[in-house]
Amino acid sequence: MLELILKGRPRFYLWLCFLGAIFGLGFIVYIFQANIGLAITGMSRDVSWGLYIAQFTYFVGVAAGAVMLVLPAYFHHYEKFKRIIIFGEFMAVGAVIMCMLFIVVDLGQPQRALNVLLHPTPNSVMFWDMTVLFGYLLLNIIIGWVTLEAARNDVKPPKWIKVLIYISIIWAFSIHTVTGFLYAGIPGRHYWLTAIMAARFLASAFCSGPAILLLLLMAVRRVTGFEPGREAMKTLSTIITYAMCVNVFFYLLEIFTAFYSGIPGHQHSILYLFTGHDGHMAWINSWMWTAVVFAVLSLLMLIPPALRYNDKILPWALILLVIASWIDKSLGLLIGGFVPNMFETVTEYTPTIPEILVALGVYGLGGIIISVLWKIAMDVKKENGTFALKDN
Repeated sequence: MLELILKGRPRFYLWLCFLGAIFGLGFIVYIFQANIGLAITGMSRDVSWGLYIAQFTYFVGVAAGAVMLVLPAYFHHYEKFKRIIIFGEFMAVGAVIMCMLFIVVDLGQPQRALNVLLHPTPNSVMFWDMTVLFGYLLLNIIIGWVTLEAARNDVKPPKWIKVLIYISIIWAFSIHTVTGFLYAGIPGRHYWLTAIMAARFLASAFCSGPAILLLLLMAVRRVTGFEPGREAMKTLSTIITYAMCVNVFFYLLEIFTAFYSGIPGHQHSILYLFTGHDGHMAWINSWMWTAVVFAVLSLLMLIPPALRYNDKILPWALILLVIASWIDKSLGLLIGGFVPNMFETVTEYTPTIPEILVALGVYGLGGIIISVLWKIAMDVKKENGTFALKDN
């Protein structure tokens, strides 16, 4: 099926060139970072994780969000999702590769990543995080490619693939649970030291991942004419709405626990994010309030079915949701965990221009991977006549 990459319209290759330029710029800056060191970033001794790990955390959720298509399709036999499930699996492939790249660029010296393999430490959550991510990547590549090959040949997928599909459903929950443990297992960081951290991660993943997928499907439909299916889109938007409600509820539980119980360490991080702490105001304050406003607006547009099923309103609601979840789960989560530090002092963190360019480079490569895989999937659907199939 790889030959399908060579059969496309000029605008598709222009799109790849645009993404390639972004990746190239980011790669050049990364080479500069590899020679100079992480001193060109905004990170420091007190803030040792920054924009890179923030993006890693968010895109683990995007990858896990694909399970919101797989689970209904195979556990509850919801046939409407089977038309678009391949796009969720291929988006997960791109998201996991981006996660791994964000870890590599954060290490400073990329060869250090091999230490996890050369010197495995099963008592380390980082070891298990790498293990489940790599396993999830392999599962989605195998499942996606085998099912797509079967669709192209107009035959049923082999029976053994269902075993991997069921494993992938459980595995999707594991990748973000382990990432949640990576944060919650650090006792010196009050903002992260909460038993509900993994549950918050999953709730956020199950709204933001499908939201990004649905936005991309609507964009592809507009550009190529591919029909994802009206009923599938309605069902997926409903799932997103419920997941976002749970995500907001979980965050409000954190607010209640911090302020009603009067836990100073937990309070100070939240206060720093929204209003500043001990005379220190931060650029993140306006971002966090933006996330609050966008989250509320997105729910106001998603909860009423008349608005949620409106094709003109739904994209805006999803965009607001994605921005709100990205701010909260990436920048807010990282900065809130490190500031104030264990000694109640404040060390400001602001991503630098080189840091942002490297992150954009990873975005560019992820976009190329997803674009190529989606093109192959759409070309196969054109061949078997399901490209513009309408709902009955």
